[in-house]
Amino acid sequence: MHNKNINRSSKFANLGLVLILALTTQLKANELAEATFQSILDEHWSKTLAENPTLATSLGVRDYDSFLSDPSLEAYDLSVATNAELLKRLNQISPASLSSSSQLNHSLLKLDLENEIEAAKHGGRYMIMTNRGGPHLSLTSMVGRLPFFTIADYQSYATRLEAIPSYLESATARLQSGLDAGWVQPCEPMRGYEKSIETHIVEDAQSSVFMQPFAHKPAVVKQQDFDRIKTLASATVIENVIPALVKFREFYVNNYAPNCNTKVGTNTLPGGEDYYQHRVKFFTTTNLTAEQVHNIGLSEVARIRDEMDEVIKDANFEGDFKAWLEYLKTNPEFYPKTAEERMQVAATISKKMDGELPKLFGKLPRMPYGLKEIPLDIAEKTTTAYYQRPAGDGSRAGFYFVNTTLLDTRPLYQLEALSLHEAVPGHHLQIALAQELDLPNFRKYGGQTVFVEGWALYSERLGLEVGFYQTPYTNFGRLSYEMWRACRLVVDTGLHSKGWSRQQAIDYMAENSGLSMNNVVSEVDRYITWPGQALAYKIGELKIRELRAKAEAELGESFDIREFHDKVLENGALPLSVLERIVNSWIVEKS
Repeated sequence: MHNKNINRSSKFANLGLVLILALTTQLKANELAEATFQSILDEHWSKTLAENPTLATSLGVRDYDSFLSDPSLEAYDLSVATNAELLKRLNQISPASLSSSSQLNHSLLKLDLENEIEAAKHGGRYMIMTNRGGPHLSLTSMVGRLPFFTIADYQSYATRLEAIPSYLESATARLQSGLDAGWVQPCEPMRGYEKSIETHIVEDAQSSVFMQPFAHKPAVVKQQDFDRIKTLASATVIENVIPALVKFREFYVNNYAPNCNTKVGTNTLPGGEDYYQHRVKFFTTTNLTAEQVHNIGLSEVARIRDEMDEVIKDANFEGDFKAWLEYLKTNPEFYPKTAEERMQVAATISKKMDGELPKLFGKLPRMPYGLKEIPLDIAEKTTTAYYQRPAGDGSRAGFYFVNTTLLDTRPLYQLEALSLHEAVPGHHLQIALAQELDLPNFRKYGGQTVFVEGWALYSERLGLEVGFYQTPYTNFGRLSYEMWRACRLVVDTGLHSKGWSRQQAIDYMAENSGLSMNNVVSEVDRYITWPGQALAYKIGELKIRELRAKAEAELGESFDIREFHDKVLENGALPLSVLERIVNSWIVEKS
């Protein structure tokens, strides 16, 4: 008996030793997996900064201060090849061997890499120009994204100016490759696009946007050094930059525009149907088909139209929907008289919302935001407003850019919804907060469009909960903006998968949205030249509203709107399936 007990104890001891050794081996394997994964994260981010030098500078990484990005097809292909190698290494790491936070990072990085690799298989790789953007506009907007505090900032900027001719030559070659492959933008949406180039072809360097950084000298910079670099930059603008812009304009006018696509849908391009389905998946992070998205849009348009009719009744308006729209479009009291008036109203709305944020959020970003007018070189062809994120190094606030052209097409009753979308609690709150979270850099400064735009559209509705939209007109303005996004689902899919004409899309938007004809045309042309992006807004907003409704129903009185919003925002801009999983887990924990 005694010997048997000894033997049994010895067996247990040996088993315990084996278990300890196995556990130790597993822990070491997990540590190695974590280290390997971290090295991939670091390599990917270093690659991102090297390929985006102005982004690196804005984040405080000064290793690439004298460089511009390389828009050439060769650089693009090399980037995709590197991504494929990173993905291969990433797939060799079992997510189960990583911590829970690293598992999420693993899945999100994998999604980003897969999307970039898939995009390279389609003709969209040539489409680096839309009716509202392009290589030259990336350069002119650079001025507002870079820091100008030290003499080194000015010196590196002057060096970047010298690189502009090479940049535009590479971009031109890529666009020409697109022409050769049959991938070119449609004619009508690009009509007049050359003006966005011509406005920067000036005779006097001091009137060039590229000289704006030299308008004011920082106190820490010596006058002699400042004048020296200013003179150098001025000469570069006249001798290098302007001739390069002239050459780019000639390419556009003589080569690109004459060969434009006479049809509007991506399904008219070689391989365009597969490309559009890729765009649908990319911008919604779902497996929805274009037909399903189209039908969701039709359903939402019908629902919102019913709400609009109720608001019209509240306004005691005698007339049908068409007459109501005509009344809103032709009554001058609804429109700003000056650019200053439009900016002042936007500022008042935004400041009012600032004071309401603690009712809706437990955590707010530290970084402030400001208001600016959209630059005139792009204002008439672009949207009614947009947002620019803060500099990652804290040297520049976020900015809500407001369009102050064509004022008779920009009603004041829509400004509440617009301001809540672009500033707070919309883009600025979400994006600035993400940059302050303890997340890998690719998540801080990246993320999914469907979340970013879905959140901003959801934010418009939050105004109902804190005292906005008090008149039938401002509430109709809110609904007209929601309808605008619902129409996008119908129109974008109609154009690119159902054979809609440009005029058919314009007519649909005009009949349903309540937007001015100028805004309708601008928006339709945007969808034509930037396929799929417009789908993100409504699809994302519907998912956030669905998750909130579920949380309210299951948690009842214990539902806290501040906790819900903090939970939605605490991981940055996620794919919708990941957001749903996180919120559902939170609901279970709170139940």
